[in-house]
Parts: sequence; structure tokens; C-alpha cells
Amino acid sequence: MSAQIIDGKKIAAEVRVEVKKQVTQRIAAGKRSPGLAVILIGDNPASQVYVNNKQKACDEVGFLSRSYHLPANTEQSALLETIKQLNEDNNIDGILVQLPLPEHIDASAVIEHIHPNKDVDGFHPTNIGKLMLRNPVLRPCTPYGIMHLLDVTGETYKGRHAVIVGASNIVGRPMVMELLLAGATVTVCHRFTRNTPELVAKADIVIAAVGKVNLVKGDWIKDGATVIDVGINRLDNGKLAGDVEFDIAKQKATWISPVPGGVGPMTVAMLMKNTLAACNLNEAS
Repeated sequence: MSAQIIDGKKIAAEVRVEVKKQVTQRIAAGKRSPGLAVILIGDNPASQVYVNNKQKACDEVGFLSRSYHLPANTEQSALLETIKQLNEDNNIDGILVQLPLPEHIDASAVIEHIHPNKDVDGFHPTNIGKLMLRNPVLRPCTPYGIMHLLDVTGETYKGRHAVIVGASNIVGRPMVMELLLAGATVTVCHRFTRNTPELVAKADIVIAAVGKVNLVKGDWIKDGATVIDVGINRLDNGKLAGDVEFDIAKQKATWISPVPGGVGPMTVAMLMKNTLAACNLNEAS
């Protein structure tokens, strides 16, 4: 058996087409385009790639896009002032501060300074809380994208056991809430978990989101499982690899997402979807 590959690029493109269609309808009705502001601090090469991808996606779907590239030594107070101005800008619906931030800036304070209705990353405590209380509004983009990938596979969730490897605020923890909301039974493995291989081996759905190449061994995967690999790790030869031992895992799984070309494109696509939702939310408020 060889798993079917979940084509994140194709699925993300379909999401962007739908967003573009709705933006076109807005403009035809005399409304403005949704606006997204992206703030990048410093010169992290990976962050610059992500920001460029987000700007390209904005152009593709017809959003107003603004980019703020600030030096690495920018004071936190100056960053918060920029966010304050964007909170008050009626042409901007979404504010995204590219992570990670320099060590002298408190990321939590920055996230909490963004108005919840403009928090298109879905990280503000208000939006995380609404997800926790089964009333999601702006959802964390990567877990949101993963749910869309799972939906495309025909995943039923109810009565299914999902194991998440990794408990980060960005992926692992909100992923728990998304899967619970859908009706799955969820187990989380983290650095203090002693029996991760045994837990993964029982999973119908495996989501690996740690950032360590081949952390999840292919022979841990249960026959017929669905495997979502969130990890992006650059090898010595320059190629990208995930957290899952792909070549072995794909011989056991029914569905598997590749790295690259799986979850990554979905994160940007769901950012576009969140920004459109934020636009509608801000107009209604």
C-alpha cells in the first residue's frame, strides 16, 4: 500500500480562488477590498520568504496589501505604536506581525496589542478563548488549514483517535481545540511524554508539529492512518524535510501530506480567508 498524497498546493489554490471570487463580488457591490498589513522586524531569511509569499497571495486575491519592514533594533514601544495606528486604520482589516521576533520584544504583548477583530493570525487570547468555547471567529491559520486538508480527505473525525506530536501555542494547542470541535478524541505528545511511539501507533490521525527532522518514525504509523506533517526542516543539502519519516510512513498511511507542498501553502491560504472574514466582521461592528 502507498498513501495518497495530500496536495496542499492545489487545495490552497482552490481556497484562494474562492476568496478572490468573494472579493470580486464585494467590489462589484461597491465595497472596498479587504486590507492586510504585514510587519516584519529584522532580516530573518525564512521570515522574509514567508512575508513575500503572503504579499503575493494578497495580490492574487485582490487585497490591499501593506508591508512594514522595520530594523532588528526597533524598540517594542515603536512596534506597538505602529500596531495602534493600524488598529485605527479603517482600510486595514488584518494585522500580522511575522514571528519570531527579536529577543528584546515581548511577543505576547505584541499579539495582545492587536485588536481581536484584526488578529488574522488567530493568536490573540480573545480568539483562542472563543475557539476553546466552541465559538471560533478568527482561527489560528495553520490548524485551520490542517482541518481543511483533513476535510478534503473525507475525514469523519467522530470516533477517531487523533494524536498530535507537539504542543506549541501556534499549532499543537489550538489543533487540539479544532479536532475536539470536530468530534475527534485527542491525545497530545510533548517533550515529557514517555510513550510517544506507542501512542502514535494507535492513532487514526497523526499530526506532527515539532520541527525536528524524522522525529516521527515511519514504522510508528498505524496501517490506514492519515498523517499530517507540519514540520519544515532544512537539511545540510539545502532540501526541506518534515518531522515524519516520509518514505516509510507513506507505505503504511492512507493519506499523507508532503514537505514541502503540504501544510505550508494552506497556512497562507487560510490567512487570506481570515482576512476576508475580518473585513466582514469589521464592517458589521
